[in-house]
Amino acid sequence: MPILDQLASLVGAVLILFAYLALQRGWLRRESRKYNALNLAGSLCLTYAAVRNWNLGFIILEGSWALLSLPGTFRGTATPADG
Repeated sequence: MPILDQLASLVGAVLILFAYLALQRGWLRRESRKYNALNLAGSLCLTYAAVRNWNLGFIILEGSWALLSLPGTFRGTATPADG
């Protein structure tokens, strides 16, 4: 796996895990734009890595995750919990 693919997958995983941590700690709300944007960015990075390595299961998973994050990213609420 080329270094760019590894980097994309690592960045994507960190973004998604940070979003989950922030949600669990109460730093972000699930309706917030930042939470959804972190999920969108992370899933797009992971989708890129999955496509480059033709991993169909992860293409479906991460592509769906990205699509499901889109509405909340653009329609989400800006709240004080967004930081």
